Amino acid sequence: MQVHESASGLGMAKTAVKPVTKGPSEETTSAWARLVRVQQSLLGAVERDLKKAGFPPLVWYDALLELSRHPNGHMRPVELEKQMLIPQYGMSRLIDRMAEAGFVQRMVCPVDGRGQYVGITASGRALQKKMWSVYAAAIEQHVSAKLSDAEAKTLGSLLGKLN
Repeated sequence: MQVHESASGLGMAKTAVKPVTKGPSEETTSAWARLVRVQQSLLGAVERDLKKAGFPPLVWYDALLELSRHPNGHMRPVELEKQMLIPQYGMSRLIDRMAEAGFVQRMVCPVDGRGQYVGITASGRALQKKMWSVYAAAIEQHVSAKLSDAEAKTLGSLLGKLN
């Protein structure tokens, strides 16, 4: 086991670092790089399609979808944050922008009065449905048109092994 020390070495804790005995194979590294590039490319294409149609960013759709799936259409910001894997500061700004636009509303928690809920509004539900038509068309254009259903199923299975 290797030990990493700070440059000064003055009273700093030592951090144990397990040495890498064998790195990923060339095939694995290539697959990783391709996965990252394809993900960025596909998300960029969807974002462009949404913007071209006059819609807000994809993250708005994701937030509205999560809220619409939740009972009563509302949840605590921390729950939404966990579902979407967005840092807290990003979630706060997202909620602020969406509330300002009238697609969500902040509500005081009736149990403790200090906590908050975020709820989807009727306008938010309508926006989600409108955005889905563009999002679905983008998925069709950028994925379905390039993969058969069998290939898509195989890809889904392979990606599922990574999660």
